[in-house]
Amino acid sequence: MSSSLISLLFVGLLHQTTMAVLMDKLADRKICGDAECSYVLSVAEALDDFIAPDCRFINIKRGQIVYVYSKLIPADGTGVFWSGNVYSERYVDQMGRMGYFPAPMVKETQKFTDDTIRMQTTDMDFYCD
Repeated sequence: MSSSLISLLFVGLLHQTTMAVLMDKLADRKICGDAECSYVLSVAEALDDFIAPDCRFINIKRGQIVYVYSKLIPADGTGVFWSGNVYSERYVDQMGRMGYFPAPMVKETQKFTDDTIRMQTTDMDFYCD
């Protein structure tokens, strides 16, 4: 590979990594089904549309099915957010992308487990790229 091609590749990779942003934490603790928050806690149906205000959140449309992976435990006086993803033809660009949404915007339709763990959130929980 030529040195100019390697330099171009390096600059491209550097540019992508500098675009990442560490956002403010939405909560200090969360509820998950396992230590990696990789198990689906529940399935919910969106009650209304929600437009993501920043990269930590996902867009959801009324009637869309949302898979819930974690639930943030709010500090007093803050909103309640859950983390999950959607699979639907309505929002193809959002399919499979994990993000937060307001819990009051959905209605849980099926719980998969009551066996949950409480854990600290990390900076990576609120990392945007």
